[in-house]
Amino acid sequence: MSRKNGRYRAVAADGSAVAWSDPKRYLWVLGLVVPTLPLVGVAGEYFTGAGLLLWLTPVVFLGVIPLLDLVSGSDNSNPPDEVIEILEKDRFYKVVVFAYLPLQYLGLGTAMWYLGTGDLAVWEKLGLAISVGIVGGVAINTAHELGHKKESLERWVSKVALAQTFYGHFYIEHNRGHHVRVATAEDPASARMGESLYSFLPRTVVGSVRSAWGLEKRRLARRREHPWRISNDVLNAWLMSVVLWGAMLAAFGPSILPWLLIQAVIGFTLLEIVNYMEHYGMLRQKVGVGSRERYERVLPQHSWNSNNVATNVMLYHLQRHSDHHANPTRSFQALRDFRDAPVLPTGYMGMIVVALVPPLFKRLMDRRVVDHYDGDLRLANLAPRRSEKLLRRFPPPSHGLTQGADTAVQASAFADEVLAARCPGCDYTYEVVSGNEAEGFPAGTAWAEIPDNWCCPDCGVREKVDFIAVTSAGV
Repeated sequence: MSRKNGRYRAVAADGSAVAWSDPKRYLWVLGLVVPTLPLVGVAGEYFTGAGLLLWLTPVVFLGVIPLLDLVSGSDNSNPPDEVIEILEKDRFYKVVVFAYLPLQYLGLGTAMWYLGTGDLAVWEKLGLAISVGIVGGVAINTAHELGHKKESLERWVSKVALAQTFYGHFYIEHNRGHHVRVATAEDPASARMGESLYSFLPRTVVGSVRSAWGLEKRRLARRREHPWRISNDVLNAWLMSVVLWGAMLAAFGPSILPWLLIQAVIGFTLLEIVNYMEHYGMLRQKVGVGSRERYERVLPQHSWNSNNVATNVMLYHLQRHSDHHANPTRSFQALRDFRDAPVLPTGYMGMIVVALVPPLFKRLMDRRVVDHYDGDLRLANLAPRRSEKLLRRFPPPSHGLTQGADTAVQASAFADEVLAARCPGCDYTYEVVSGNEAEGFPAGTAWAEIPDNWCCPDCGVREKVDFIAVTSAGV
């Protein structure tokens, strides 16, 4: 495999040459436009006195970019499997992601300075707070990209990106909660059909905090440690926010506190609106019987996708959500489009605007959910209070329920003599001789002693039931 001038070359299994270049390679730099917009707005207002410029970010984000999605078309090109490995090693893409953070915090610091010292009207301050809140919301997506990586530096930087919005628990809940429970009624981040955005928001915000705390509490309990300690990743992530906000208040005065709170709410609300649309109405079916019953494996059909170019380059291919759930550690530039995945009417940014108007969102999306399940809403994730009404509106067919796609269920645990087990999704290998201290399993912890509901610490998708026993020679 080789790379030269953005063109990747590899050899296929049959010996033929494979060459591919990323058609969006230099468009990814446009993802840095959003964090520069508040800086442009502040500079413009400072030199011209035009307060409307402090609203530049929401105008571009919620107006201009959705329009660009409509006119720029879509790109469904996929990298060949043979070049994915070398594509993921290309440092250009890592630099693009890391570059977001200095711009993010330069914008935050500049905005708080201007809010604390500038002679601004309330409506102008509100526009600036919303602007940096949008940057903070997109930063959660940056944290999302970094937080799935195996390298400790990238995971730490992910927490730094989350500090602005005081949403550090996302680092835990998303990787070890959402990716395990996605497209189920148990997942606070998966919206149910018939559920409005305004009903979903309190459920997901509160549920995500509870989930993250519970996950860390159980991990530390396995190590026989109390949750109220700095090694709790929820607490140390929140501590970053306390330090950041404390520094801002010390530097620019207590008058900026309301605007810090507003920008944080805008930021995490933006994230949760995206969560709302990503799995709306999607439901994984249960397979197996008795003690072996579980949800089927996550498939492309369990996430809403979009190939609209403008939003994809702004959000690092977040819209190729099906492949992300199948391969969470895969870098954004290598994510693939699946033809059998359900598709949104337009890009995520346009759908954010639509989601703010529940009747319009349901009019666009409910029929798509019905069609996705071939008219059988008994297979969909329905809001409990709306399920009867939805089933009357869209009567299911008279035939029985369709079975889940994944019907081969492995045994819930291996025998005690298994010394190593490998995740089939990302090749993480648990070795009894080494254990996993970070997960609360000291060296020598037998495979049989690990809880059945434990999931892979690297990809966050495959559970213990999915792991494959390997010999010491295969480790």
